[in-house]
Amino acid sequence: MGNSITQEKDVLRKRFNDILKGKGTDIPPVGTVTTSPVLELMDIIGAERPEADRVPEKMAQLTSSLHSVSKFEIIRFPFDVTVLAEALGCGIDPGTKARTPAVVSHPFKDRFKEQADMLDVHEELLDKGRIPVVLRTCEILRENKELNAPIVAGIEGPADLAASICGIKPFLKWTIKKPELVTAIVNRCVDACILYANACLDHGADAVVIADATSSPDMMGPDAFRKLMKNEYSRLADSIQGNCISHICGRTDNIIPDLLDCGFNALSIEENVGDLRHIIAQAHEENIAVIGNISTSDTLINKSAAEVKSEARKCLESGIDILAPGCGIAPETPLRNLLAMAEARDEYIS
Repeated sequence: MGNSITQEKDVLRKRFNDILKGKGTDIPPVGTVTTSPVLELMDIIGAERPEADRVPEKMAQLTSSLHSVSKFEIIRFPFDVTVLAEALGCGIDPGTKARTPAVVSHPFKDRFKEQADMLDVHEELLDKGRIPVVLRTCEILRENKELNAPIVAGIEGPADLAASICGIKPFLKWTIKKPELVTAIVNRCVDACILYANACLDHGADAVVIADATSSPDMMGPDAFRKLMKNEYSRLADSIQGNCISHICGRTDNIIPDLLDCGFNALSIEENVGDLRHIIAQAHEENIAVIGNISTSDTLINKSAAEVKSEARKCLESGIDILAPGCGIAPETPLRNLLAMAEARDEYIS
């Protein structure tokens, strides 16, 4: 039995690593690199948020259920994108079982320029807030001999982190009015992302995903991304010492070439992109994988398992490398629709 488990784990991790190294696979894995705090899973396994956001054993238990119950072959934790923000001094509403933690206060709002030195990033950051919880969860998941799926640690990206620290409205205003200030802020935020990402990898994660909704063309615009974010994204990807994935929400078609230049192993994309096949073709020319992109705001939460399968098949026929939700999974998403993803893949390859 033990050898069988080890072999399955080796197969899933090898398949995942091969995909992220541009080697491809005959069997696209099913999983998630976006948040996934599903209520039904909490009820089944007895690990509920917000406790599961702050207790390593509960976080690991809920994460593991994505594999043991939902049949995902790639699993992601934690279940929100405020961990770094909290460690850097943002006030956090801890949320509830059905509502993820959220930033409620911004330590540098309207006064970052005078207090920029306060954001200098040092190794001590790893001891603050919930970062130790996430790192311990990495260890628990890696030590779990019954867990066969590769694990992905989710980290808020530099623009999201900057918006949390400064407030979203000031930050976006500064991208137009004070681009030099944005450059300084983002530079420090990238330092924090690098430190945290490498710590997650050192503690056992197979990959990290940088989730950065504020970098979306829907938020800051493609020109601002190229001028203010692209070089820092390249530094981020280059400094992460292991597999790294980029996830940016919204219709990212017009910044895909820029993202492909940055050095990530894979891009996770939402269902709102205009031309999935073209994005996949562009990425494969650079030996970069594409992950996604079943609708979370409509299909997974609202539609039938049969409709989930239909959308999943379209993704697979387009050449997706890892079949996954396009963005964070809503807590109310029915378990049957998560199970339908693996069923769709199995039917597709049979």
